[in-house]
Amino acid sequence: MDKLPARRRSLNWILLIPLVAVVIPNFYDFYEPTLGGVPFFYWYQIAWVFITAGMTWFLYRREV
Repeated sequence: MDKLPARRRSLNWILLIPLVAVVIPNFYDFYEPTLGGVPFFYWYQIAWVFITAGMTWFLYRREV
């Protein structure tokens, strides 16, 4: 199996950002601001699902 170049391999650390952003609830344990009546606590987590999917797609496309 070919090893990835150091530059590409270093970009995989970007995937730690969503992990830290969601695992530490002190960042998002708020009711306000609401988005369409949905408290910040919930829409923040749902937003990270889509952000993480976009980040994963970006990193996948760079490696293919």
